[in-house]
Amino acid sequence: MSGRRASNNRIRGPQSALTDFLAANNISAAQISADYERRRREAQDQAQQEAAANGTIAEEEELPDEREETALQKKKRKRAEEKAREKIKETKNTKKPRKGKKSDPDGHDSDAAFDMYSKSKPLPGQLENCEKCEKRFTVTPYSKTGPGGGLLCTKCSKEQELQKKKDAKATAKKQAGPREKRRQTESQKLDGIILNGAVPLQDLCIRTIANNIHDVEEFGDLPQKFVKHLGHILSKKRVITLRTLPLFLYPELENLEMTDCGELEVEDYIRVFSFAPRLHTLSLRQAGQFKDEVLDYIMERDVPLKHLKLYAANLITNDKWTEFFTKCGHRLESLQLRDLDYSLDDNVFMHLVRGCPNLKRLKMKKCWRLGDVALGAIQELTSLEHLSLQFKQATTAANLSEMIIAIGPNLRTLSLENFHDADNSVLKAIETHCAQLQKLRFTDNDLCTDSGYAELFTNWANPPLAFVDFSSNRSVDYNNPDGTDEGIGFGTAGFEALMAHSGSRLETLMIPSCRHITREGLEKVFNAHKRYPLVQTADISFVRKTDTPIVAGIFKSCPQMTKLTAFGCFSVSDVMVPKGVALIGVPNAQDSIIQKGGYDFDEISAGFGLS
Repeated sequence: MSGRRASNNRIRGPQSALTDFLAANNISAAQISADYERRRREAQDQAQQEAAANGTIAEEEELPDEREETALQKKKRKRAEEKAREKIKETKNTKKPRKGKKSDPDGHDSDAAFDMYSKSKPLPGQLENCEKCEKRFTVTPYSKTGPGGGLLCTKCSKEQELQKKKDAKATAKKQAGPREKRRQTESQKLDGIILNGAVPLQDLCIRTIANNIHDVEEFGDLPQKFVKHLGHILSKKRVITLRTLPLFLYPELENLEMTDCGELEVEDYIRVFSFAPRLHTLSLRQAGQFKDEVLDYIMERDVPLKHLKLYAANLITNDKWTEFFTKCGHRLESLQLRDLDYSLDDNVFMHLVRGCPNLKRLKMKKCWRLGDVALGAIQELTSLEHLSLQFKQATTAANLSEMIIAIGPNLRTLSLENFHDADNSVLKAIETHCAQLQKLRFTDNDLCTDSGYAELFTNWANPPLAFVDFSSNRSVDYNNPDGTDEGIGFGTAGFEALMAHSGSRLETLMIPSCRHITREGLEKVFNAHKRYPLVQTADISFVRKTDTPIVAGIFKSCPQMTKLTAFGCFSVSDVMVPKGVALIGVPNAQDSIIQKGGYDFDEISAGFGLS
């Protein structure tokens, strides 16, 4: 009883983690010591046997049986040792690692080595050598760890972080998620690019060339249409520079078009004409550094230019324009100038008209110093077939009507933008004197009435138009947002007359911000019984009465539609877009859901009462 009481009252202190580990794995310190003593004795016995065997070679010759017996024992012993080693390895490989620890691939536990390394890691405030540059620095709590496990100095840490960010960006580009793909798709839609299925091989090749343009030495025999496409892509990326420009130049070149020349200097433009002396068609946009020296070179070398298109060439003086039109104007058949806010006034324009009698196409847009005098001078260009005007200075409706009466019979395209003082008399002049128009643009006007537009397209002798743009023809009286009693703007009557006259041949319809067109007028034009077989592009942005049934009716009435823009049409939602059509400006429209065999438009429109 006393012994039992003594054993129960024995006090036990806390055990260490090592003691718990040994007890959990049935490891006894006495057993370890006994095994150690046994291995030591076996090693001593083996050493003594080998020494005795080496010292008694002569005696072993007399005792062959004993020598053979010793060799057999040695082989057995080695075989037993090999088996023991294999068992130990198998035991280590099958032992489960502790939770939260990782074992080495070879099966060896690296916990001890990891603990030793973590204990030897320098503390903040101590000195350490940078793993990368071996520079001595003071360790801080924010010191970064290098790829080899050592610490990095501040400079090497920043370089490592920058490299990680670059690698992350490269990985993100290679593995673009659905959001990036959708963003690229929407960008292509805005450009009018609709892709069904895989990207054509030609487009992939052109994109590859554009992405590696600095490694290209020459285009070789690449067709001209592909070279033009490359020029557009490179201009969009703003990489038309001194390095890439010579790729487009060769002695036989006759046509050059660049949509962004913002990186080119005067010497680069001169180099164009020195490389291509036979150039007869030149189109340059954003040509800010196209100066007097370039026109001097053209006149000295007598470059046979017939078609000239320059945007933003503001550094050419009036005197140089006058000299150029006087010496080289007789060759020009097409002249297109835009964004000139300093040079080319009415006086220079008079020299243009006298020096360029053979002009067939004239485009003057956003030329700030032109006005009524220029309108009067254009009347002398009776050979004009294509005219596009957009002046900043105020003009009168009478001068504009007189110009149309003088040159209207030969016109095939007419574009009049931002002529705010034009009234119904201008529309009447177009109706009576223009009988060959294929394209008509008349925009941003708040004087012409809906009845004037309707009268224009009623019994008009002109063939059906292929292109119509009546953007922003509406009343700007904000006190009467629904329009005035006079019916200012392009409204329902004008729209119905337009589609009745030109709907059979119309390809492009632009009526954004014509907010006086009613829903009844839209329903009457785009219903289940009318077809406009050639319409491919339409813009109905900010036509407020447009809703989902109207858009569905447009898709049904225009089977060749490829692009429909509908910004600001807030009543449009959940539209099922047909295959191959880009619906732009409606964020809540459904994506193209392609059914087997395509859409059945009768079923779609039946839900909206359009069948």
